[in-house]
Amino acid sequence: MRAHEIVSDGGIDALALNERPSPQPGAGEILVHMRASSLNYRDLSTIEDPVARGITYPRIPNSDGAGEVIGVGAGVTRFRTGDRVAGCFFQDWSDGRISAAAMASAMGGAIDGVLAEEALLRETGAVHIPAHMSFEEAATLPCAYLTAWNCLVEQGGLKAGATALFLGTGGASIAGLQIAKMTGARAIVTSSSDEKLQRARGLGADELINYRATPDWQARVLELTDGAGVDVTLETGGGGTLEKTIEATRIGGTISLIGVLTGGAINPTGVMRKSIRLQGVYVGNRRMFEDMNAAFGLNQLRPVVDRVFDFEDARAAYHAMRAAGHFGKLVVRV
Repeated sequence: MRAHEIVSDGGIDALALNERPSPQPGAGEILVHMRASSLNYRDLSTIEDPVARGITYPRIPNSDGAGEVIGVGAGVTRFRTGDRVAGCFFQDWSDGRISAAAMASAMGGAIDGVLAEEALLRETGAVHIPAHMSFEEAATLPCAYLTAWNCLVEQGGLKAGATALFLGTGGASIAGLQIAKMTGARAIVTSSSDEKLQRARGLGADELINYRATPDWQARVLELTDGAGVDVTLETGGGGTLEKTIEATRIGGTISLIGVLTGGAINPTGVMRKSIRLQGVYVGNRRMFEDMNAAFGLNQLRPVVDRVFDFEDARAAYHAMRAAGHFGKLVVRV
């Protein structure tokens, strides 16, 4: 079988498409014929700077993928040949709080990922995908959508009538927008692109803010919430946007920190004064994934896929992510 591999610190254009022996499932494992793999910013960072992440070569990148089960190992009872599945970002985190063991099982980083024609997954590290989704759509679920679900539903307790703030229109932010509208919440979206903001409007965004036209966007958020601030924020910027996010979030609200796309120091004073819960969120566990898929199936939610690339053209997908012109998710069809 063929697999893309990180073989050096040479970046995107050093990514190699190589032959590997077809793996065989051991006890408690399933072999999956991958049909699609989606990209996350974390995957791009891993390829561009593998040394800082302690990557050993060769390493198959990408945590997120979906496909069909083509083999099962001894003792496997949750899956059978022909099942449509997605792998879990963490192969060793079924439920409960995150642990060091779970962190050591992150696909496409600590262990091989899924940008390959075949992948071995643990029986406990995979889920059935919603019947209404294509493989390309389902491949977006393991990281971006589950992260947003964890932030909004598990950590944020988002309910109908509450208000959520989303920074930008990347994969996790668009996933969060869709989840917020599915739960009956009000959604405020920021972007530097009026075109992307209008696309977000098409997904149900209630309020739109162009942060280039409105640099003090946090003041606009307060205006839109009668001075109270939002209930939950998905913070993708990090140090460069966090102080404004704190100002835009209500007293007793929740900020889920899921990205560090902008630099800058963090002043925690506002967190203390407003009794805000500032929570670092790194994806989620399998039980959350199954709960999310059940909700998506019931509501027929379809992930937003911006572009699909051929397997042989995976490098172009990473270049597209680096260009940051996408709306929603970039996917490689295997």
